[in-house]
This record gives sequence, structure tokens and C-alpha cells, in this order.
Amino acid sequence: MSGISDVRLTLYGSELVREHEAGLRINAPEGLGVWGLFQHRRATRRALLKLNDEQLQDIGLSREQARHEGLKPFWRE
Repeated sequence: MSGISDVRLTLYGSELVREHEAGLRINAPEGLGVWGLFQHRRATRRALLKLNDEQLQDIGLSREQARHEGLKPFWRE
């Protein structure tokens, strides 16, 4: 188990659904459900943490900005 209870995931899942229904821009592939979006965010944030300084410079982020985004929980936009 990842340490996150089903109850917490359900609570944060409803937050994500509200964001989606409000029409907030979600930068993810079309057609993902809530759990698919969670997985997409988790994977992309992990990848962000693995970028080196040159790669971060290419995308216009500092190490601190990348760390801040990469460490956000997957249920947060």
C-alpha cells in the first residue's frame, strides 16, 4: 500500500472532479478519468524531479521550481 488511504483518495478525487467540472485547464491527454489523471500527474511529476539542470533550463524552470512542482501530491493541480 502506498500509504494513502482509500478515504483520502476519495476525498481528493472529488476535488479533482470539481476542478474538471469547473472547466479548469488540465494539461493531460484527452479521455482520462480521475484515476488516469492521478497517474498522469504522478508520472510527470516524478519525471520532472529527475531532470538535470540543462534540461530544466531548456523548459525554463529553476531547480527550486521543479522541486516545488514535482513534490506536489498527485491530487493537486
